[in-house]
Amino acid sequence: MIELQHTTKTHDESRQGEALDMLPTGKSTGRKLYIESYGCQMNFSDSEIVASILLDNGFETTKDYKEADVVFINTCSIRENAEQRVRNRLKEFESAKAKNPGLVVGVLGCMAERLKSKFLEEEKLVDVVVGPDAYRDLPNLIDKVDDGNKAVNVLLSREETYADISPVRLNSNGISAFISIMRGCDNMCSFCVVPFTRGRERSRDCHSIVKEAQDLFNSGYREVTLLGQNVDSYKYTKPVAEGETEGQMVNFAQLLAMVAEVSPELRVRFSTSHPKDITDEVLYTMSRYENICKYIHLPVQSGSSRVLELMNRTYDREWYMDRVNAIRRIIPTCGISTDVITGFCTETEEEHQETLSMMDYVKYDFAYMFAYSERPGTLAAKRYEDDVLEEVKKRRLTEVVNKQQEHSLYRLQSFVGNVQKVLIEGFSKRSDHDYCGRNDQNTMVVFPVDKRFKPGEYVHVLAERCTSATLIGKIVD
Repeated sequence: MIELQHTTKTHDESRQGEALDMLPTGKSTGRKLYIESYGCQMNFSDSEIVASILLDNGFETTKDYKEADVVFINTCSIRENAEQRVRNRLKEFESAKAKNPGLVVGVLGCMAERLKSKFLEEEKLVDVVVGPDAYRDLPNLIDKVDDGNKAVNVLLSREETYADISPVRLNSNGISAFISIMRGCDNMCSFCVVPFTRGRERSRDCHSIVKEAQDLFNSGYREVTLLGQNVDSYKYTKPVAEGETEGQMVNFAQLLAMVAEVSPELRVRFSTSHPKDITDEVLYTMSRYENICKYIHLPVQSGSSRVLELMNRTYDREWYMDRVNAIRRIIPTCGISTDVITGFCTETEEEHQETLSMMDYVKYDFAYMFAYSERPGTLAAKRYEDDVLEEVKKRRLTEVVNKQQEHSLYRLQSFVGNVQKVLIEGFSKRSDHDYCGRNDQNTMVVFPVDKRFKPGEYVHVLAERCTSATLIGKIVD
């Protein structure tokens, strides 16, 4: 998954500094925890795991870092500007530490391994550095800092899935929640640091996933998003039963069905799909269950087969188009979004035009778009020269953004005049007189409050008009 720079739709990746005042679940230590998250949805999900571990150890959480005894930043290492934002934020925490010498400051997540020496020794900005697979060790690491030492654990694991930990839902609306179904990534895309920062791919026990979905539904949640770097490669083998020679394997299509069967009132979404792995079986499962949302995030990255090969995406232009054709054939109403990188190493103007023509072919509902940013340690940084001029990258990015704005408007206009099933998420950001929620295709819909309905309930909304990013309508019977 990638950290996003340009988007035609606001998504959870833009949220920062999420924490919630809560009572501790273990014996209280009187200490307060503040977590700030950057990057992809997986980071926000990880922050909920961290909060659960520390609440079980007597911590409370707070929304104000100035009140905290322990401050963590859960980091994203995908783009350079993300790292700079984190470094700037750490300097702000340094000022707070000057006023409160006992404050523990730590860095979690994807930056931990790569920048641990800089953070701990050179810049001396943090006390503790913890990688994505070492969160269970946090209480011990905090104890080490309390004893006057720096603390580090960035070891990656081939087994850790945190399946037994019930995440604390930070800043939750009580309606939508993430469920992490797998960790790590086996795809070695040449531009991406995730395999190096999150380790090898491993899938979580399917029964623990279904239980988490059931518990969420019983608590009033009505939408879950199944998360993984590549959900389509989910593969869990059940333990060998008596009389069997091998355990039964559960793939992603089967997991989708299991979660959908928790309740027809529980909406199911997922992210992210990889074009090389998404199967017709997954698409037919989506079409069979009304409560599996008809929306797929299918990153293309480039429309050029040569560039895709340099990116080590393991599919070409024709394969990607075949997968889009299958989606349109099996789920005609499915929304499709994507990721696009402009100015990857050696990309020519003709190859850039191939990306634009791919966008014309698919007409994505929305997209995450950014100019290529070389990341240290990636295969691309080792093998290829970052030789496309910055002004060329930015000009191509502008063309991609403009193209996507046209297509987003085209898709939104196709909804106008039609009735959408919408899960009410809460009040609109602009007015308490309006509700907002998403339709099946993940498009935001805004409509006047009707006192007969409240957040967490489904309504049917007639889309009467649209802006560049939102449908506007009214509830109909």
